[in-house]
Amino acid sequence: MSCGIAIAAALLLSDPNVVLAAAEPAAVAGAPVSVASEPLFIDIVSRAGALKTVVEGWNGALTDFDAFKIQAQELAALDMQAHLILKERGTDGDLKCILRGISEDIPLKLGAVEAAATDEARATALSELSYLLNDNVEVITAPPQPGAQSGLAAE
Repeated sequence: MSCGIAIAAALLLSDPNVVLAAAEPAAVAGAPVSVASEPLFIDIVSRAGALKTVVEGWNGALTDFDAFKIQAQELAALDMQAHLILKERGTDGDLKCILRGISEDIPLKLGAVEAAATDEARATALSELSYLLNDNVEVITAPPQPGAQSGLAAE
């Protein structure tokens, strides 16, 4: 197990926002649900926004990439935790699935940045990472839509 993953797991076990989110009651079937005001989701939005700002500030050398990578791995772990919590609640199939996808995509985008052999490839990889982090913010802060409960049985 890498150090970054171990740190992320330890942080999640001690994060009171995860405990609070897990304690939320199940959603009423058919009612649009917004999680944007819950502490765990506020934390995810804050972290994703801050990381996006860092990515947008890189123009050449990737200063403090190792620290950034650890923070991005922690964000991915929080996204997966949010997915699991929404799954447990039986709520918001779309958001639940998107958060899982983002959690799985963050390490891939980090790997693409690290593997970029040219400035052009690095710029593309950073652009894709920035876009993913922006998505992480927008999917949580978007107003819930009627029918967002569809796909409750989906993973």
